[in-house]
Amino acid sequence: MGRLDGKIAIVAGAGRGIGRATAKLFAAEGAKVAVLSLTPTNIDAVVADIEAKGGTAIGVQCDLSDGEQIKAAVAKVVAAWGGIDILVNNAFDPSAALSSVLDLSVETLQRNFDMGPIAYLRMMQAAYPHLKVSPAGRIINLGSAGGLLGMVGYAPYGMAKEAVRALTRVAAREWGADGITVNNVMPIADTFGSDRPPLPNVFNRNGSPEQDIAPVILFLATKDAQFITGYSLTPDGGMIIDGAR
Repeated sequence: MGRLDGKIAIVAGAGRGIGRATAKLFAAEGAKVAVLSLTPTNIDAVVADIEAKGGTAIGVQCDLSDGEQIKAAVAKVVAAWGGIDILVNNAFDPSAALSSVLDLSVETLQRNFDMGPIAYLRMMQAAYPHLKVSPAGRIINLGSAGGLLGMVGYAPYGMAKEAVRALTRVAAREWGADGITVNNVMPIADTFGSDRPPLPNVFNRNGSPEQDIAPVILFLATKDAQFITGYSLTPDGGMIIDGAR
């Protein structure tokens, strides 16, 4: 049996990188997976990969900066499969991630918030009624060490990701009584297959979405993590040892 047999999962931002790796791993472990992304070609490719290996998936095109599209996407998943057990929030806009503090515009910052904590909040709110009635509701948000470390040149991205961490912690307290765990993952990974040098860490390499990051997200989605909530897991090769707790 797969570790997610019988579960229904939404992976937002599943068209590439960590989201794609997570969607494919969830499906391999028995979940029905809704692949949410803005780009139809990416959606189709991920769904095709899952189905080619015997998994179950549907594609849902969604602009995650649009609250109405988020509601419609969640409704489509529930109409197809009858509920939601797992929500993974992974989307962001890499084209707007970089700026110094001095040069940061409100527009760039707003884009990071629209695609980060605001999109995550809307997804969580839309999925909440269904997660609440699930036997084991799970929310896994993708944060980053960018804010924690104060990485130079990543002001808008770091600010938005730290807001995601705060949202995760508050929701974990408020929704624990509903049996929903809410956790945050702060990875260091070659998310888009870039050739950038590794950020400093114990293993002197960036993480692999498939081998290093998606398995951590899978763990948080399973029964094994039922007593973990409000926590930030850091699959980062030891870059910020104990700094994110």
